[in-house]
Amino acid sequence: MCLAMSRNKIIVGLEVGTSKVTVAVCASNPGGTPQLLGVGNAVSNGVREGEIVDFAAATACIKEALADAEEKADVKIQSVFLSVTGDHITGFNSRGCVNLPADRNKIADEDCEDVAISARDVDIPRQAVFLHSVLQKYRVDGQYGISNPVGMRGRKLEADFHIVQATGNRVKNAIRCVKEIGIEIEDVIFAGLASAQMMVTPHQKEMGALVLDIGGGTTDFVLYLDGEVHKCGVLPVGGNQITDDISQRLRISMDQAENMKIGEGSALLEVKGLSKEISIPPQGNFPGGAVDRIILNKIIRLRMQEALASIARSLSNDHDLTFLNAGVFITGGTSQLTGLDKLAEEIFELPVHLSPWNGVSVPGSFVENPIFSTVLGLIQFDNATIGSDPSKPNPFLGRLLRFMRYNW
Repeated sequence: MCLAMSRNKIIVGLEVGTSKVTVAVCASNPGGTPQLLGVGNAVSNGVREGEIVDFAAATACIKEALADAEEKADVKIQSVFLSVTGDHITGFNSRGCVNLPADRNKIADEDCEDVAISARDVDIPRQAVFLHSVLQKYRVDGQYGISNPVGMRGRKLEADFHIVQATGNRVKNAIRCVKEIGIEIEDVIFAGLASAQMMVTPHQKEMGALVLDIGGGTTDFVLYLDGEVHKCGVLPVGGNQITDDISQRLRISMDQAENMKIGEGSALLEVKGLSKEISIPPQGNFPGGAVDRIILNKIIRLRMQEALASIARSLSNDHDLTFLNAGVFITGGTSQLTGLDKLAEEIFELPVHLSPWNGVSVPGSFVENPIFSTVLGLIQFDNATIGSDPSKPNPFLGRLLRFMRYNW
């Protein structure tokens, strides 16, 4: 057993993605940087657009990734922080309000709890559950911008929250796959928020930032204004859709299309210094051939242009994106696509950054690979919320997990 385990709490992040299942094992360092002990991987099966579609296949992949992580980290995994994604996950802003009793005018902890409950007292779809209640700011007697009102004097306490909701059964399916293996769930976290923990600093959140995690089957987005989450969601588009487009348009196999996308493709129509034609090697009954590079790049560009423009339109309906002074931060496996940052700059008209990670002590090979941003973000998410104070209750999703213990 590793020495880090004997000294520090072990934190495990689990991401069940469309293309891969990844497990990260870290040793917590209260007040410091978590240390990565090992990462396990498995090819994902039974998952489409971030959601479980084949329970047995998905469970087998999760089991394989967990075993790989245990071997590499030399620990026995007992519980995990689980990320979830899918276009059923949405966010909205809500304000809670409580009036202090007539015999008291000093705000207490229970008033903060009550105002959070008040903010969640909204109508949501029957099958939906609350994933997160992310605090923005408090108001005391109309005074806005208060971060901690406890101890202040006032008669009326209000608080703005960003509420993240999801379809309950889809979240439960992911939880069931993990519990089937005998692993407990510490918490369930929206993948976009986990990735954002790795991508942007508190200062960048204050400046205004948009985080995009573009994976195999989904694109998660989180918008920060004045240090607060103001909008988030999921678009069911990722790298797999690009591969499918290439396969259908060029009438080649998915394997060939994936290789072309990774090895030759770009979100820019023309790339200087490269040949105008791309050779396609023979495979099976396919005799081989060639394709114009601009045709390939146009297929890629159209798909990503559609996805990014859709997010830009959705956000600009309620927010002025010119105030995002920190810019756009892109991560996830598909962020490695050549020219994607340039395309995003055109669409958002903002500076674009790729994978400027912070907050977790990891070897350089992991830092250079954005496919690990979500799973390492789960570690950083825990460290930022409860890692430095184990006695502090986790404010996220405890309600759903408690419900499932008694209603499994």
